[in-house]
Amino acid sequence: MSEKPRAERRTGLLNGIAAYGMWGIVPIYWTLLKPAGAVEILAQRMVWSLAFVAVALLVVRRWAWAGELLRQPRRLGLVVVAAAVITVNWGVYIWSVNSGHVVEASLGYFINPLVTIAMGVLLLKERLRPVQWTAVGIGAAAVVVLTIGYGRPPWISLCLAFSFATYGLVKKKVNLGGVESLAAETAVQFLPALAYLLWLGAQGRSTFATEGAGHTALLASTGIVTALPMVCFGAAAIRVPLSTLGLLQYMAPLFQFLLGIVYFHESMPAERWAGFALVWLALTLLTWDGLRTARRAALLRARIGAPRAAAVAKADPVEA
Repeated sequence: MSEKPRAERRTGLLNGIAAYGMWGIVPIYWTLLKPAGAVEILAQRMVWSLAFVAVALLVVRRWAWAGELLRQPRRLGLVVVAAAVITVNWGVYIWSVNSGHVVEASLGYFINPLVTIAMGVLLLKERLRPVQWTAVGIGAAAVVVLTIGYGRPPWISLCLAFSFATYGLVKKKVNLGGVESLAAETAVQFLPALAYLLWLGAQGRSTFATEGAGHTALLASTGIVTALPMVCFGAAAIRVPLSTLGLLQYMAPLFQFLLGIVYFHESMPAERWAGFALVWLALTLLTWDGLRTARRAALLRARIGAPRAAAVAKADPVEA
């Protein structure tokens, strides 16, 4: 490997670690925004995220995609759906963190890959390998164990997992870059969010300008906190293999889980440990199977050539 590709991969790896690291420690940031409520924080995040990405796009002069998007009603409709789904995801996550459910929120992102696979089977009629079926089954058993442990379904985890999996599915169909996608989605969110903030101010319930300059600056920084990890993730995605990104993605919920226990001192009874252990077992199987499949695909490409290997994989994904 030449020096330039090696440096590119190192840069990509560092960006990936930065992105998932920031997503992993973001619960601390949301708690700093109290006494603002979850809905106010969510609205501020939408408004300031658009402002931040708009400035970023102005600096790099990347606006051609916007005109193309406006001329494609179907893609535009999918952007609206993505904006609605990520609004639910952001709102539930902020509320769960500031209500003392950081561990349960982290579970949502642990089980997200399992939910994504299940949705692929149900909605896209994808075929699963035996190990994937086993992982999904173990994940379902984990939800049952956690339901018994909590005395209710882990609805925060399920809501976060299903909303983010749906968001990923829609984003695949929209096919926009990370920053461009965030700009389009926050453009959809902007007017309702701004209207809510103006109404909140008129009611005298806004904390934006009433809790001191530090609080105001923190609320305004929600745009940076939202967009900066996306920029780092975009830089990583084009430089490192998907298998590496797949491993890095577990950093965020792992950090959140540890924060929930160590920093926020949330309780973890034995039945919750059992549920999490089942989830981690499912993810271990899923990761092992993904790495094994990627290795086989690489060997197949080396042996028969990339075009033929792609045709084999399409014809028989289990064999490939």
